Amino acid sequence: MSTGPVEETSSRFPLRSSAAFRWGVGVAVSVIVAIGIVLLFLLTQATNNRELYERNYGRLFAINMVVAGVLLLVIVWVAVRLISRLRSGKFGSRLLVKLAAIFALVGFLPGMLIYVVSYQFVSRSIESWFDVKVEGALDAGLNLGRSTLDALASDLASKTRAAAVQLADTPDASAPIVLERLREQLPANDVILWSGTGQQIASAGQSRFQLNPERPTPQQLRNVRSQRSISIIEGLDEPGLGAANARIKAMAVVSASSVGLLGEPRILQVTQVLPPTLVANAIAVQEANREYQERALGREGLRRMYIGTLTLALFLAVFGAVLLAIILGNQLARPLLLLAAGVREVAAGDLSPKPALQGKDELGGLTRSFAEMTQQLADARAAVDKSMGQVSAARANLQTILDNLTAGVIVLDDKGSIQSSNPGATRILRVPLAVYQGQPLAAIEGLEAFGAAVQQQFDEYMNERKQHGLDHWQQSFELNTAQPGSPQHAVTLVARGAEMPADAPGKGARLLVFDDISEIVSAQRAQAWGEVARRLAHEIKNPLTPIQLSAERLEMKLAGKVAPPEQAIVTKSVQTIVDQVDAMKRLVNEFRDYARLPAAELKPVDLNALVADVLQLYAREGGERGDASAHVPVLMDLDPDCPKVMGDAQQLRQVIHNLLQNAQDATEGATLREVTVKTQWNPTSRRARLIVQDTGAGFPEHILKRAFEPYVTTKAKGTGLGLAVVKKIADEHGARVDLKNRVESGVVQGAQVSLSFAVAA
Repeated sequence: MSTGPVEETSSRFPLRSSAAFRWGVGVAVSVIVAIGIVLLFLLTQATNNRELYERNYGRLFAINMVVAGVLLLVIVWVAVRLISRLRSGKFGSRLLVKLAAIFALVGFLPGMLIYVVSYQFVSRSIESWFDVKVEGALDAGLNLGRSTLDALASDLASKTRAAAVQLADTPDASAPIVLERLREQLPANDVILWSGTGQQIASAGQSRFQLNPERPTPQQLRNVRSQRSISIIEGLDEPGLGAANARIKAMAVVSASSVGLLGEPRILQVTQVLPPTLVANAIAVQEANREYQERALGREGLRRMYIGTLTLALFLAVFGAVLLAIILGNQLARPLLLLAAGVREVAAGDLSPKPALQGKDELGGLTRSFAEMTQQLADARAAVDKSMGQVSAARANLQTILDNLTAGVIVLDDKGSIQSSNPGATRILRVPLAVYQGQPLAAIEGLEAFGAAVQQQFDEYMNERKQHGLDHWQQSFELNTAQPGSPQHAVTLVARGAEMPADAPGKGARLLVFDDISEIVSAQRAQAWGEVARRLAHEIKNPLTPIQLSAERLEMKLAGKVAPPEQAIVTKSVQTIVDQVDAMKRLVNEFRDYARLPAAELKPVDLNALVADVLQLYAREGGERGDASAHVPVLMDLDPDCPKVMGDAQQLRQVIHNLLQNAQDATEGATLREVTVKTQWNPTSRRARLIVQDTGAGFPEHILKRAFEPYVTTKAKGTGLGLAVVKKIADEHGARVDLKNRVESGVVQGAQVSLSFAVAA
């Protein structure tokens, strides 16, 4: 198993993965393996070199005992550490002890079984080697081989004697031809004819190609002369030659002829190579018999050597197995402990980078995969946190948009109960909808009709959307809000509804969006009134002059022709007609001015100077005018920082005149009659405001929403076009007009009209 480095300190493991420790383990394992190899080598060489084994047995036994002692000390040290970790309750100790015990048993039990079987086998096998039948079989085999070789040698000697007889009358010059024929007849590998002194006369076979063929020894020559023929077996006792060079040599005396032509007798030598199989079998039997005899003499020593070697090998193997079991158990447990610790940290929510083994085995790959998985989980958590942050930001942005949206937004469930709403809905409906969250919209006081109408629209939409493919509904409502303690408020709403996505159709939330279009309706009414005013001015103005002229002419014609009483009636009637015609002309002129108000030409205008110029006219006309408004003082409060605004000076004069006239008229009947004109500059919004305040009774609540519509007035003689003209001019200038009552201590102190202008660049 790989013992690659860990990417963090390994103090959590029982054996630290350090280079020194791995080096020491490697050296120890190498020594054990080397000793085992030496033991096995000596065991295999014991049968061939028993003396060498007996000579080194003492040293080998001592070395094995020293190594075994060292291994035993290491095992005791590791066991003490494991027990200490187990008692201290360190994580992974039980797993390490369990793995070490398993590996130790796996190595020890099979080793003991093999030792017992091997001991019995060796003991009985050695005894069986020296059985009487084995010894008899070896002797019989050896005798059989010797008899066979002696028979072959005797036969070749007989054939050589017969061949020598054939050479008796053959001269030396003709001997090679005869020898070749004899070699083929015998058959033989080599045939040589020697002189009586051992000199070669002729040869046939392999000796023809040798410069110095092997000559017979003097002893052999003496023996052949005395015995007339001899046979010799060569090569069986020479360890370097082997079966390939084993041969039989037969020599016989070639007698001289009776005539006595030849001097001394000659000697015929015939060489025949033995069959390799026969020679190999003979050598094997001979070697087996020799080895058997040697081991029979040292039977007890051989048995002791085998049993001792086996015991030492078992001793080292068991100790090595236990030590390797602990080491390998630790190496196997390290990745598992690493994974277990990582899993506990992940379960606790810690997704920090986890250590991983760098080995190439599957467990090392598993730790790396776990570390990569943890990193991916950490990345996924970071991505989720980032996404949640984005969702929260988007939700906050959406909530900000909803909070600042002028339209009202309400989310309802399928029963019509309020789930959420925005401030726009509260502002438009003038009801604190957040208080009624979870309650039906139709159950809110003042909104019963509106809630029922909305629920009906949703029901119809849900029934018809599948048939007609509708994705929303839209409807306008006239709503009168009347909360306790507050006046009635009439608004015109346009509402739009749709179902929000959900898993089950018809079970999702319902979105209701509505907006107050009262001002739009008011503008449409103002436009319609403008068209009516234009037509009325055209149709009414034409007959007014003839009526006035006819009345004045009638008075002139009747002057002096009727009695004084009747003349007084005529004069009074004509004056009434003329006054009413003048009044109608003024009304028509106002209609005409409202309908034909020219487009504004916007230029930078000093608002303070314009207000001061208009108020000079009111101060000068105060003594000349005889109406009640002439006695209402106009105060001026101008902001010196107010910049120029974009506007049409002529139309702004008309706005100031209309507002001042209305303010002065509103103070009629008040205890304190006073009008104030102000200008204000707001650097934050970069807008300038024109404010006109009075000390009158203020606007009635039902007039506030419709004050800018034509012909809406609280004055008996008013036409209701003053504020309508102001609103129309303000729209041309892009200004915002606000009306409100000034309330102090719960008491209305007067009305206030303000216009907000954009400043000049």
